[in-house]
Amino acid sequence: MNGDRSSDVLKVTVMARSKLSLPLAIVVVLHVLLAGLVYAEPEMDPYKILGVTKGASQAEIKKFYKRLAKEWHPDKNKDPGAEDMFIKITKSYEILSNEEKRANYDRYGQMDDTQPYGNTHYGHRHDSFYFDESFFNFPFNSKNHRDFADSKYTLHFNQYVNDVVPDSYKRPYLIKITSDWCFSCIHIEPVWKEVVQEMESLGVGVGVVDVGYERRLANHLGAHRTPSILGVINGKVTFFHYAVAKEHLRQFVEDLLPQRLVERVTDKNDLQFLNSWHELNKPHVLLFDQVPAVPLLYKLAAFAYKDYLQFGYVDQGLSETANLQKQFNINTYAPTMLVFKENIDKPADIIQAKGMKKQIIDEFMSNNKFLLAPRLVNQKLFDELCPVKQFHRRRKYCVLLITGDEEIFSFGNQAFLSFASTNTREVVRFAYVYQRLQQPLCDILTQNKDSVQSQPQVVILERRNAAGKAFFKPVTAWNGSEEDKQCLQEELERLQKDPSILIHDAMLPELNNEFASMFIIRWIYASYDYLSEVIDDILHNNWREMMPLLSLIFSALFILFGTVVIQAFSDSSDDKQTKPKAKDGTKAENGEMHEKCFSKNFVEVTELTDITYMSNLVKLRPGHMNIVLVLTDASKNILLSKFAKEVYSFTGSLTLHFSFLNLDKHSEWMNTLLEYTQDAMQIDADDDEGANRKMDYTGYVLALNGHKKYLCLFKPVYTGEDLDSKSSEDEGAASGGRSRSRSRDDHPPRKSNRARSISTLQIHHKLDRLGLWMERLMEGTLPRYYIPAWPGLDKITPNK
Repeated sequence: MNGDRSSDVLKVTVMARSKLSLPLAIVVVLHVLLAGLVYAEPEMDPYKILGVTKGASQAEIKKFYKRLAKEWHPDKNKDPGAEDMFIKITKSYEILSNEEKRANYDRYGQMDDTQPYGNTHYGHRHDSFYFDESFFNFPFNSKNHRDFADSKYTLHFNQYVNDVVPDSYKRPYLIKITSDWCFSCIHIEPVWKEVVQEMESLGVGVGVVDVGYERRLANHLGAHRTPSILGVINGKVTFFHYAVAKEHLRQFVEDLLPQRLVERVTDKNDLQFLNSWHELNKPHVLLFDQVPAVPLLYKLAAFAYKDYLQFGYVDQGLSETANLQKQFNINTYAPTMLVFKENIDKPADIIQAKGMKKQIIDEFMSNNKFLLAPRLVNQKLFDELCPVKQFHRRRKYCVLLITGDEEIFSFGNQAFLSFASTNTREVVRFAYVYQRLQQPLCDILTQNKDSVQSQPQVVILERRNAAGKAFFKPVTAWNGSEEDKQCLQEELERLQKDPSILIHDAMLPELNNEFASMFIIRWIYASYDYLSEVIDDILHNNWREMMPLLSLIFSALFILFGTVVIQAFSDSSDDKQTKPKAKDGTKAENGEMHEKCFSKNFVEVTELTDITYMSNLVKLRPGHMNIVLVLTDASKNILLSKFAKEVYSFTGSLTLHFSFLNLDKHSEWMNTLLEYTQDAMQIDADDDEGANRKMDYTGYVLALNGHKKYLCLFKPVYTGEDLDSKSSEDEGAASGGRSRSRSRDDHPPRKSNRARSISTLQIHHKLDRLGLWMERLMEGTLPRYYIPAWPGLDKITPNK
């Protein structure tokens, strides 16, 4: 017994364990996890990270934070873990500098109540739960996970307006629009970093705009979604609309640059290219390289120095450039850059390097920005060639030749150029000016009050302030002789020893810009840029920016064409109304009438046909009624004329529409409709002869409410007096408004003139009481006859 009992107990225990195994396991696991979380110490200790004690003051915490932040800043510390350490330092200072967060950490050991903390290699305990950083940590541009590679490129509105826009006239800018918690920004980040690293080394400006912090700048740029990439050049914004790839972004930057920055030079056009120095007043630069396409670095340099230098490119791989390479002894192992000034047979300077860096090119260009003796063509060039005196040791003197552009002055001008080419003094600059083009300046320097072109003259001057004050001395008349050269040389030597020889002073006027384009040309270029921008926005569906403009255009077009169309229809209607009407009533009755609209006393009456049936009745708007006159071809003109006079006073109501129904075409529809109003017809059942006769509905008027499906009925009542027509009057009264067509049965087919006159007079008086009926209709006192559905009007009664 005991053995059996023990076996039973064992069975029960096993069954209980099998039933409770899953819940018990869950409870055990949760208990272990919670215990571990409760007793585990925080993984990151802000006190240890900053190196301060728990009793440290705020001043000590701030002092240690500044020292550590400077030491571990990613821009200064190249250690791979510098960025993670900097994040820890920043987070620790954020906690300890806030008394509430510090007390929360001291009490509960909790680092942050909103975000996980630490680098991507550690898990985090947060709100008593264990989170795996690899699952929850996304590389968003949030406050605690900001990309420090982008931090140095962050743009603000004032910075963009004051720095980026002016600088964009010398180099293009590539700007990324981003925001916090931007999922799409994650995917373009690796490509963006790679492109930024390359473009920045080439001289392209880089910027990052965070929409969350710089909404004003984002709106100013026209960026309404993130991520967006745009380029800025010459102050103009262009959006990038293609897939974010390194090749596409590189091509985008290249497309931002003007098209004819660099001219391709071969053996056929080299002389033409180099000889244009006199016309353009610029040195010319030639780059020899073996790649077919012009390098982007060279294009960017050409854009930066476009105001000073003219650029050309020689492809060494072409047979058309062999003579050019041989002439200047160009080696093919490395790119070579030559600069030519007034002498096109010999370069003024040359560099050759395998790794042609931006710094090397910038230094080379800066040293060769001007010709040996350039012509003063605008104020900007004058300010750079003859800068204002700043310190005694930084004096710059300008030797200026005042001459003309005629052929007779060419010898003297060439002699001045040869003299300038021998100059070795850094404080002296040589330049010339055409008196005809810069007359106000020449009059002051030559002290000529008559504004008459005088002989060429050389003047030495020194500018003292930006307002235009200068000291100067006319040296000698210049014709290019050896005596003139000797005299100028002696004056320069005296100037080096005694600057006080500049005895004259004056306020110099601003120079005319000789290369300024005409207003119409500038207007054309500005219009072209604006249209290009509009077309680009339309093609790439930038509808938010384009909607005001498109709305304005379509509104103007709608008003214009709408006015034209209405005026055209109005004119045609007036022409029709001014046509003379027939004087003879018989001719008007037998003449062809307009089937759709009959107008009398300015009452528009539309024929109710199968075409107008739906719009004028079935689908009539709620609250509107259609007043339908029933007539025949014979009574059409008489009844319509009377109908128009009776309802004319009610045409001011916008809810009433007026129509007529031709009984010769649609008598079956009339019979079907009036089956629902048999009590209104008051047919005499005992009148056998009347029961067999066909009803004549001529002169009936129906008020039809298409929406509520009811009608009001007007039956004609004859009230006029007629000679020998007593029977007709009695007949109209006895029938209660019915007009029996007895002439068809009791009289021969041809009526006499007297009979026709009686019939016409009777038809004319059928609508005598229609005005009173219309008043009761407007008052709502008429009986209504409801119908289940409007009968169809598509079936036409055949003529018998």
